[in-house]
Amino acid sequence: MEIHTKTWQTPSGPVEGVQTKWPGFNILLVTGSKAFLACPAVDVQACQGYGVAAAIVESTPDNPIGTLDRFPNRNVKKANEKAKALGITEGMPVTEAFALIA
Repeated sequence: MEIHTKTWQTPSGPVEGVQTKWPGFNILLVTGSKAFLACPAVDVQACQGYGVAAAIVESTPDNPIGTLDRFPNRNVKKANEKAKALGITEGMPVTEAFALIA
């Protein structure tokens, strides 16, 4: 298992990315002080039940996010109600969502 991190600066402050990598599988997420964005391995509706704002970033087995460097080149695929209340919308570029979660 490998763990990688990366920080992005936004107009609202920094966000921190974390990638946990196993052979053939990754879990990626980017966290801010208000919410987080994640790969589809995370259940954002379960996060809603805990009162946490979360959104899923587009990724498929044929076109996975794969690395933290590719994360900002994606769009939001699904957002729970808490994330929507922050202004995160489905189809939004991840780079725009970074500023909303910071």
